[in-house]
Amino acid sequence: MRLKDTCLLMATVAATIGVAAPAWAGAQKTTYPVVFAHGMAGFDNILGVEYWGDDYGTFVGDPCDELLEVYCNGDVDRGQKAFVAQVQPFHNSEVRGLDLANDTESFMATAGASYVNLVGHSQGGFDIRKAAKLLKQRKGYAAVKVLLSISSPHRGSPTAKHILGLGPGVTSVVSAFANYFGDSVYQPGNDIVSAGKQLVFDDFSASDGVTTGAKAFNVTYPISTSTAARHVSLMTAQHGISVNPAFFLLQGSFLDIDGDGYCVGDCDNDGAAGKGDGTRYESDDDGLVGINSQQMGYRLRYTEILGVLDTVTNDSNVAYSGDLNAPTSAQMTSSSSVVNQDHIDVIGVGPDTFDENEFYAAIFEYIGQYD
Repeated sequence: MRLKDTCLLMATVAATIGVAAPAWAGAQKTTYPVVFAHGMAGFDNILGVEYWGDDYGTFVGDPCDELLEVYCNGDVDRGQKAFVAQVQPFHNSEVRGLDLANDTESFMATAGASYVNLVGHSQGGFDIRKAAKLLKQRKGYAAVKVLLSISSPHRGSPTAKHILGLGPGVTSVVSAFANYFGDSVYQPGNDIVSAGKQLVFDDFSASDGVTTGAKAFNVTYPISTSTAARHVSLMTAQHGISVNPAFFLLQGSFLDIDGDGYCVGDCDNDGAAGKGDGTRYESDDDGLVGINSQQMGYRLRYTEILGVLDTVTNDSNVAYSGDLNAPTSAQMTSSSSVVNQDHIDVIGVGPDTFDENEFYAAIFEYIGQYD
């Protein structure tokens, strides 16, 4: 049990038996509910691990609001409202974003809320943009206050193109697994090939009769205050003890994402906007997504502070990214405020050195300042 969980338990017991105990201050409560949108292969869990959880399977948005409750996040306000959306694990964000919009409307009705905040991880960062636009169309006003992405490939991922390029023999096996897993945890209709084409920057195939890719999606679902009041992003890259062993092997043997070079389009044809600088082992990606793909809107800085609540603040070193298809060099190459964790550390999949409860409490605190 972590120190803060222990302190919370002791305080609850003390209050129960009538002994005074010091109050534990949690993060500021958001005005409106927060809805979490998972990435590819996610549901309420990812391969058996709580998707939005800490190392012990506790949902990071679960406040400690029940008597003697231990498996909860003691760093958030007891009145915090947060929900986990569940959409098709494997599909493009046109499909997943529609599912998310429907889920979000249900959560808003349950909470009696006119507005909402959306947090998306990985492909979920695409989904929240689609959902925000649909909510605007349905309600007639911008219903999303803060739209926050984490580790999202807004300008494509070389991993997606690499897998699609392995040929029908490999993609058919991957598709079979995706269909089996997706059908089991959600419902039939999964399409991992469609999902992969979504996450390649340019249109993957000129002969398949459909325009795909992040570039086209960004035109249809741009950053706009007409759909969400504030667009922000947290970026991740791994190095040192935070390198995931599986991602290290992927990088060393099969695919070097090389995600910190500048170019407006996909100049090296690897599936992501930008180009590599030729250096293999450096902290320019989180194992799946390069840093040149992750900034949307304001770049955020996560600061860990010993003994008090961690913080998420605006990074003034890198300018606002308002056009996802035309970023500046700094927005694609700067490592300013990049969180030193791999792609799945930030959603509770170890091994890691990360305190997920504090990280998301800091996110709640940030959202609470703007919603």
